[in-house]
Amino acid sequence: MIKDYFIAKIEDAIIKAINSDKLGAMKEYTKGTLAVEKPKNPAFGDFAVNVSSLARMARIAPPMIAGAIVENITDSENEYSTVGGFINFKAGEKLLSSLVKEIFEKKDLFGKPENVQTEKILLEYISANPTGPFHIGHGRWAAMGSVLANLLKFYGHEVYQEFYINDAGSQIQKLGNSLRIRIGQELGENIDFPEDEIERKNFYPGDYLIPVAKKFLSENPEVKSSQTPELQELCDYAKEEMERLQRALLEGFRVHFDKFYSELDLHKSGKVEKCVQKLRDSGKIYEKDGAEWFKSSDYGDDQDRVIKKADGSNTYLTADIAYHIDKLERGFDRLINIWGADHHGYVARVKASIEALGYDPEKLEVLLGQLVNLVINGNEVRMGKRKNMVTLDDLIEEVGVDATRFWMSMRNIDTTLDFDIELAKTNTDENPVFYVQYAHARACSILRNVVSEKLDTQTGEKAPAPMSQEELNELIQNFTEDLVVPTLDSAKRLILKLEEYKSLIKTSAQTRQVYTICRYVQELASEFHSFYNANRVICDDKTLMKSRIALVYAVKTVLHSAMENILGVTAPERM
Repeated sequence: MIKDYFIAKIEDAIIKAINSDKLGAMKEYTKGTLAVEKPKNPAFGDFAVNVSSLARMARIAPPMIAGAIVENITDSENEYSTVGGFINFKAGEKLLSSLVKEIFEKKDLFGKPENVQTEKILLEYISANPTGPFHIGHGRWAAMGSVLANLLKFYGHEVYQEFYINDAGSQIQKLGNSLRIRIGQELGENIDFPEDEIERKNFYPGDYLIPVAKKFLSENPEVKSSQTPELQELCDYAKEEMERLQRALLEGFRVHFDKFYSELDLHKSGKVEKCVQKLRDSGKIYEKDGAEWFKSSDYGDDQDRVIKKADGSNTYLTADIAYHIDKLERGFDRLINIWGADHHGYVARVKASIEALGYDPEKLEVLLGQLVNLVINGNEVRMGKRKNMVTLDDLIEEVGVDATRFWMSMRNIDTTLDFDIELAKTNTDENPVFYVQYAHARACSILRNVVSEKLDTQTGEKAPAPMSQEELNELIQNFTEDLVVPTLDSAKRLILKLEEYKSLIKTSAQTRQVYTICRYVQELASEFHSFYNANRVICDDKTLMKSRIALVYAVKTVLHSAMENILGVTAPERM
């Protein structure tokens, strides 16, 4: 990376200056102390380093430090200058052209780090109850989890995606009872859900169970009364149908899990009780008020937690402890969970249980996310108040998979997302996903047009293509660094933005942030549109044209990689 090249030159020069007593009282330097930044005034350079922090050791003024360092830099291919305590850097032809060559060589793998310390990661996200359709909040976790998995894989990690099915609680019985009512209604019985709000909470009165009831009756024509089927049969049927619908939606949303892990199976396996007994045997559990309490406060939690209620039933935490221990016993180096912000108090108790059972609690990372606000015609619509737009399925049908994935991923996970329905559907520059997709389509259009015959609308005669397909293939397959030199002056900002993708992948993967990828492709699209508007790509000067065509191909390559391989958003060739 150009930043790495620049800082390496600075640090080598610091060592030389120290050895030749050019940095005052400074006798040693620890690499990694200084940081590269972009100058506020682009005229100063492409990058800058502030060396003022060295004044404390050197005991001389920052401008003198900067000057002494630059005097010890041996690099004739790039430009260095000083302003106060800043050292500014302008990349030369070789660095810029070699960057473009790297894109041609690596293609969709451009930006993938080398020699990184990789991990075997289990990424758990969504993990909803199988009791109904996904709401738009689930959609955000689905999109962000999927993009994060793609990003971590691209970085080099081995990533296993898992959906934890909460199918062991009373909610499944509520689901079965709700289906029974819908079946009765289909059979013409005078039956309905309770009107009392408290009693109604014991059911799922949504219309989504009506087609499930119809399907059940079509498959079981012998059923003549809602009282005929056993409740467990209805519970199992409704749960399986909801799971089927959820999985089908996820596949269509380009979210692919390696495993759907059943909480019910976890209980049946005996792993939950095994964890509880292990905590008992190690003295981590005590009894109070007839319940069993886990000493989670010994491990950083703000209070102890009930692990078994007075009636002998488990709390939600009990199964969650066993589930996370099972993850670790399966040999994963790191566990990453995406949870809603309302689970923030839950993190400490799960980490406490991991430590109490002999594992490293730092292996668990929890990303806490804020919810989604729907914005329609400039007005925020609270989820649940608009019946036609509360489910993920509805949202995807309204704006499409691409727009939903992009919009759901383009804000930091700890920030509430305002999803503008109307804007997401528009074909304008104000719609970020359209803006990015149009940039890719424009690049593809240029590459098609440069090898296409031109029709003179006045004479009707055809003019030969500016380049033959063979010439374009030769340019792509045998790119040389000198090819891009003629357009470097006009394309420098664009090339530097392309180069930024390399550091972006590294920092985004390490910080688990995916919104940065959305922001980057928007910025790259902006730079590309600006370059296109300022420079005629297909022109009479064939050398200059080839140079600019090479940049168009480089932009297309990076946009395609970021959109298709990481964001899971279509990179169209035509729009």
